[in-house]
Amino acid sequence: MGKHRDGFKSRTGFVLACIGSAVGMGNIWRFPYMVSEWGGMTFLLPYVLFVILIASTGVIEEMALGRAAKSGPIKAFGKCTEIRTGNKRTGEVIGVIPVIGSLALAIGYSVVVGWIFKYTFFALSGGLFHLGQDVAAIEGLFGGTAAAFGNNVWQVIAMLVTAVIMAYGISGGIEKANKIMMPMLFILFVGLGIYIFTLPGSEHGYRYIFTLDPKGLFDPRLWIYAFGQAFFSLSIAGNGTVIYGSYLSEEEDVVSSARNVAFFDTLAALLAALVIIPGMAVGGAELSSGGPGLMFIYLLNVFNGMPGGWCVEIVFYVCVLLAGLSSLVNLYEAPVEMMQERFGFRRKIAVAVIAMLGGIISLMIQGIVSGWMDAVSIYICPLGAMLAAIMFFWVAGKDFALTAVNKGTKKPIGSWFMPLGKYVLVPAALLALVAGALLGGIG
Repeated sequence: MGKHRDGFKSRTGFVLACIGSAVGMGNIWRFPYMVSEWGGMTFLLPYVLFVILIASTGVIEEMALGRAAKSGPIKAFGKCTEIRTGNKRTGEVIGVIPVIGSLALAIGYSVVVGWIFKYTFFALSGGLFHLGQDVAAIEGLFGGTAAAFGNNVWQVIAMLVTAVIMAYGISGGIEKANKIMMPMLFILFVGLGIYIFTLPGSEHGYRYIFTLDPKGLFDPRLWIYAFGQAFFSLSIAGNGTVIYGSYLSEEEDVVSSARNVAFFDTLAALLAALVIIPGMAVGGAELSSGGPGLMFIYLLNVFNGMPGGWCVEIVFYVCVLLAGLSSLVNLYEAPVEMMQERFGFRRKIAVAVIAMLGGIISLMIQGIVSGWMDAVSIYICPLGAMLAAIMFFWVAGKDFALTAVNKGTKKPIGSWFMPLGKYVLVPAALLALVAGALLGGIG
């Protein structure tokens, strides 16, 4: 493939695509639960601190690494070992790990996005609202959906929509789709938040979100949980951000782009919390669970009991669909690019092969998807992030790293960047393994 390589046509398109990759289920079904469980601002303070740390090291590093290599993790890791030892083969072999991690997570995510497609359709048709607050019926719907081979049709639809977006390429498919999906996501979430603000009882949710318990800040588990949430929310795994970075022009400022991604990812998580926690307060419910149960059982029960519930759940599930679909596209991009780069497949053929593989396996794991997602998010993703950081900061070295980061910047990055990346980010990735194990997976 020596030849013209597709890429993002604008900085806005690149940033929106990266935001789309970062904004996912962790922002919607894990973050609000964490905020509620650990006490509003008590959780938000360490969370924001860790977002700043990871964005200023890991996000910048992965974007710059991909851009410098003009390729995904395999060629990027190979470039790093070639700089150090003259042998790129070692790095290329290691680079397979984050690509496998991306594909494995995409396969599990395909199952979840299939659920979301079904619930979005049922919300639009009124099927969800007609369940009322019959908890047994609501639980039965989700139980049947999440069972082995329980959602085949909608999962195939989710896979087809994802494949169509990807088949049109980076600028023609992924960039255009995210330019529509991400603004729509934020507009709908803001509108939903404003509506819930007008409902009686919502003030109790806001009061809780902005309450600070200083004693809670001395609990070491809080800091581990906040770090784990920030780490996974920003999609640092040595694959998705690296591959999107590889399509970025050398004239663009990765430091500024990383800042924007971190800001809007955090904003999306906060908007989700400002919708979900006050919404639960309106319904007089206790936010006592995260994960799929929060989104497909507890919130549905609350929405069906509030004024305008039908419209609320339509907007909510459309938002969730946009977040899930944008993340799924990013997760499949690394293996698709590998098929193009390593085997010379044309774009549409590569997409078809990966979509077929991912679609078949995802259909088969529907009944065990929770364990599948936990295993990948706890172990493979942090490992990929750690390997990318080692390759960039330690193996390739200071000259390569600073040159890669400072291309396109008007103001070169400060002297703090290398030691913070070398001595904080790599141990932090190890900590993410511990945090993920304690959290039971971010999903």
